[in-house]
Amino acid sequence: MKTIIAVLCALLVGTLPSLASAKINAFACEPEWASLLNEVGGDKVSVYQATSPKQDPHRVQARPSLVARMRRADIFVCTGSDLEIGWLPVLINSAGNNKVKQGEPGYFMASDFVTRLDVPKNVDRSMGDVHPYGNPHIQLDPRNIAKVANALAARLAQIDAQNADYYKQQNAAFQKKWSAATQRWDSEAAGLKGLRIVTYHSDAVYLINWLGLELVMTIEPKPGIPPSAGHLCDRFRDLRHGWRTTDRTQSASGRSHHSHGVQRAEGTGLVE
Repeated sequence: MKTIIAVLCALLVGTLPSLASAKINAFACEPEWASLLNEVGGDKVSVYQATSPKQDPHRVQARPSLVARMRRADIFVCTGSDLEIGWLPVLINSAGNNKVKQGEPGYFMASDFVTRLDVPKNVDRSMGDVHPYGNPHIQLDPRNIAKVANALAARLAQIDAQNADYYKQQNAAFQKKWSAATQRWDSEAAGLKGLRIVTYHSDAVYLINWLGLELVMTIEPKPGIPPSAGHLCDRFRDLRHGWRTTDRTQSASGRSHHSHGVQRAEGTGLVE
């Protein structure tokens, strides 16, 4: 009997270091949240990224491999605001993981922690692919990233209380770096304020709000509805007429300055 107890004690002692060093398993729906988890979670979090930058997060197949990853997750971090409505609920329900059910600490929707824009008063199918909880593309304003990071650090500390101070320190370091980067981007993009732009889809509202841009038109006739050839011709005609009118009031140097500004903004990226 003493021998059995001694063996059990030895086994228990041997597992304590591995339990203490166990990482939080995190499931990130999009690359931006995978990056943020790595920044805030550091070496205490193991991050799985469900999609690539080239994928449309509206349309992802709820594959068995994703279900298996969600089943093992301690937390998932997704955008929310129905961006992943076509596949995320299927993963959560199929995984049967109580840790990531709504209301639990492992359920984390980034858009819950920012001020959402373009929240419609009424929604019906005739309006196209409209998100009833507001525009979900919150990552295009770096100020939103800082807010989400604060909330994420607090949530990781809730899940893994023994490392709460670590997550606080990681977030503080990230906030310092991110604030400096945001100030630099603000300065570099100052010349873009008031620039009139055209977007294909209504996904740039947070970028427009941050940089003070002016949206001239959206190519899609309705959100999520591809334009027909006739619609494209009408849009192009309207756009040509609009720019000709604007060009009469702008100098050539002004147009060149704006063009250069766009190139700088595209080359900067969100993270360096």
